[in-house]
Amino acid sequence: MTDTFSAFDISSVPLPGPDAVAPEPYRGIYAMPMYVTVPTPDLAASADFWVRGLGFIDFFTTPGHVTHLRRWAFQDVLLVPGVRPADAPMMTVGFSCVLNQIDQIAAACEALVPGSTTGPRLMPWNTIELEVRTPENLRVIMTAARPYDPDSTEAAFLRAQGITAPEE
Repeated sequence: MTDTFSAFDISSVPLPGPDAVAPEPYRGIYAMPMYVTVPTPDLAASADFWVRGLGFIDFFTTPGHVTHLRRWAFQDVLLVPGVRPADAPMMTVGFSCVLNQIDQIAAACEALVPGSTTGPRLMPWNTIELEVRTPENLRVIMTAARPYDPDSTEAAFLRAQGITAPEE
């Protein structure tokens, strides 16, 4: 990876750290560069889980047709009427959060749907990840970056992949 450069200035994700503050939900109108469409048999119940459990806002709802959910800028989910798959979908979707949100999200999701979370777990790419199974049977990964320590096992793992920190 030799043609990369730091572009954190275009991201809504704050720099990692134990005191990182999550941005407020983004309420602006923009052309969505990416979004996830999730079919559900119960729009209201699904929206409730995503809002109270995962920290999304109900950006707007067209009753019976779509509920547009959002967290930070470019974290958009469209809930639409549909059938819940019996098996977990092949797809997983991930959303960034900050370190102090991981335990809050786990507790909120577990209070709403006991057994819906796995983790959190430390990943070799220097994040902490929480897996959440939503009422629609979607696998959601909430991921929080950890502060970069150039002497850590995670930094060595990243360097071995050809990924260096912008400071290096």
